[in-house]
Amino acid sequence: MAESVTRPIRVLFVCLGNICRSPLAEGVFRQQVEAAGLSAHFEIDSAGTGPWHVGEPADRRMQRTARRHGIDLSQHVARQIGPEDLAYYDHILVMDRENLQNVLRLARNGQVNHKVQLFRAFDPEPGDGEVPDPYYGGEQGFEVVYTITERTARRLLEHFVAAYGLATEVSVSQ
Repeated sequence: MAESVTRPIRVLFVCLGNICRSPLAEGVFRQQVEAAGLSAHFEIDSAGTGPWHVGEPADRRMQRTARRHGIDLSQHVARQIGPEDLAYYDHILVMDRENLQNVLRLARNGQVNHKVQLFRAFDPEPGDGEVPDPYYGGEQGFEVVYTITERTARRLLEHFVAAYGLATEVSVSQ
């Protein structure tokens, strides 16, 4: 049975510093939501578990990779997740197990654990369940992250369409 939607579905993507994986997931998911004509049904953002890059733009290599696929990350400004995000967002999708533990530790009381899960739980090819961090690698690592993110975001959107009974303007499956 589909859940009733009375306000936008709030989705937060989380990685370590909010300059590579989570901004890309935010951008890819936003692009897919827009293509499906569902923008009015979603509020999408991203954050990092650590403070190292707060206020910085997305990594230039990730911006280049995203741009090659029609996604603009040039306006992204990194931020750190806070307790208020745990209460505000309906779905918090983390890129790896370290991020998962950090977010769950931030929650402390376990009341939001049902909102927090690995992003790749929706990946039809989940591998080890984590989106690899491309930060210390070469350009190819950023492309691998894009490929993982694109197919996972597509399945995530399919999940939300079914779970919330959303009518799309176009098929979200490809």
